[in-house]
Amino acid sequence: MTILCVRFQLPSAREAALPALLGLLEEFTPVVEALPPDGALADLRGAERYFGRSAVELASVIRVRALALHGVDCVIGAGPGPLTARMALWVARPGVTRAVPEGEVREFLAGQPVTALPGVGAATARILCEYGLDTLGRVAAAPLSTLQRLVGAKGGRELHEKANGVDRGRVVPNSVSRSLAAERPFERDELDPDRHRRALLSAAEELGVRLRAVGKVCRTLTLTVRYADLPRSRPGSIGGTPTSTTRSRTLKEPTAHSAALTGAAYGLYEALGLQRARVRAVALRAEALGPAEQASYQLTFDPVDEKVRRIEEVADRVRAKFGPGAVKPGTLAA
Repeated sequence: MTILCVRFQLPSAREAALPALLGLLEEFTPVVEALPPDGALADLRGAERYFGRSAVELASVIRVRALALHGVDCVIGAGPGPLTARMALWVARPGVTRAVPEGEVREFLAGQPVTALPGVGAATARILCEYGLDTLGRVAAAPLSTLQRLVGAKGGRELHEKANGVDRGRVVPNSVSRSLAAERPFERDELDPDRHRRALLSAAEELGVRLRAVGKVCRTLTLTVRYADLPRSRPGSIGGTPTSTTRSRTLKEPTAHSAALTGAAYGLYEALGLQRARVRAVALRAEALGPAEQASYQLTFDPVDEKVRRIEEVADRVRAKFGPGAVKPGTLAA
């Protein structure tokens, strides 16, 4: 067991603490892959040899340090590969590392629902369940040709391999600093789509202001919707932690324009098709950041767009002089 999958139990307003928590993992290994908004993969093969401890023992040290230094508990899964570690996290509990030894991977996977496998979306899960393939054990036992007829040649082969414990993934070090996040928690679980959209508007405007302040633009926008606590059978649920849905969209052009970010955020939200979902918080993350002066833009002759951009510049100067609260969220969109 050399790979850890860690999910930090960050309060809704503390997503910005993730970089510091990733730094804690990097004290043990440089091979850390951030999984925003609250997780990470860590390859501890070198750390096991260097510290003379197993990955499970190092996981206990990581948990204690996260609590002592940051006041954040975490849920940890451990396995011989990234896929197994993420699957172990799915059934883990706070305070106990769920470890899957290399020789027990297939047995562990066999009892898991197909919805727990990373990469299996709702549509694929529905097709598989219609044919009685509702657990990974049944998927592993199914002929490869059957799976390929159901979900396609490439998808069927990948599904067959993963269900049989073949893990071709690896931990790819990245940097969460190449992104900016803004989260909006609700005081209570919120059903009203209009309130969801107002929260997205506020978060998108915050991202735009922060991007322009540091001279950056983003190429990708990611939306995370956190729901109220739901039964464990829901994909991705872990004990009593809220479930969530995450979707990303590559923008037509790099931008730090609040209106463009807001439009993309609304598009992501509408694509989820939520119906009376009890939402606990929404979060937006601007990713693939780059220097604004190096970005290319499509010329526009829309006078309304030009006017909004000029107003945006004035609003930024007002915020810089009088503080972030000097311009109310939604003012520019009105």
